[in-house]
Amino acid sequence: MGIDILLFLILGVFVGTFGTLVGIGGGLICVPIFIFFLSDGGIYPYFHTAAQITGTSLVIVLANALSGTAAYIRQKRVYFPAAVPFALATLPGAFLGSYIVDDFTGPMLYVSFGAFLLIMACMMYWNATHKTHVDVHELPANFTFNRSLGIGSSLGVGFLSSIFGIGGGVIHVPLMVYLLNFPVHAATATSHFVLAASAAFGVISHVWLGHVIWTPAICISIGAAVGAQIGAALSRKAKSKMILTLLAAAMFALGLRLIWMSGMI
Repeated sequence: MGIDILLFLILGVFVGTFGTLVGIGGGLICVPIFIFFLSDGGIYPYFHTAAQITGTSLVIVLANALSGTAAYIRQKRVYFPAAVPFALATLPGAFLGSYIVDDFTGPMLYVSFGAFLLIMACMMYWNATHKTHVDVHELPANFTFNRSLGIGSSLGVGFLSSIFGIGGGVIHVPLMVYLLNFPVHAATATSHFVLAASAAFGVISHVWLGHVIWTPAICISIGAAVGAQIGAALSRKAKSKMILTLLAAAMFALGLRLIWMSGMI
């Protein structure tokens, strides 16, 4: 058990650092690791249902998002005119998703999540390599965005994040960058605020339904909170193209692996 806790803490630091750097909350990393190594048949079979995987992952996403958001607020990089309405819009979807996930079988979760990651990865890589992204850390005073489109898409983000246990940043960051024209650094910081709100609501639902396995949830969350501070500091030095390319590569590799693991193809 002592080794398990140490490994969970180390995993949490990595999850928090990478998740905060690219604005995804860390669920993108946790869910595949839980599936491959910590489910029935794995090295440490902590999880027995898809609901337990997503519920536990969302607790970690919440810890990472809260810590990262605090760091970004100190850096004055969260754009509150977008963060607050987007966060509120994710809540109904997060609540609904926590109930629907009980109907997911293991293979269904693998193939649906894997396909989702492949599509998002291809879109993100194409845009990262074909569009110019200026490294802007502060938005201009006259910055505007499509509020209705942002709120509408946030409803779907909350729903998908609660089903997959990913927090929604992997969807929100590309939406904010490519549809709403946010600079990458502003999108990652603002997305983290939205993650914190949607994950909190989703966690309440998952805890109520008994979906959380607490040993990995608590240990990885502690590490993620520490890693989030590291990721926020590193993000000031990282180039926008590098952030997007790293995220796309990770998403594509994990998507292929999950689809292969499903046994449905």
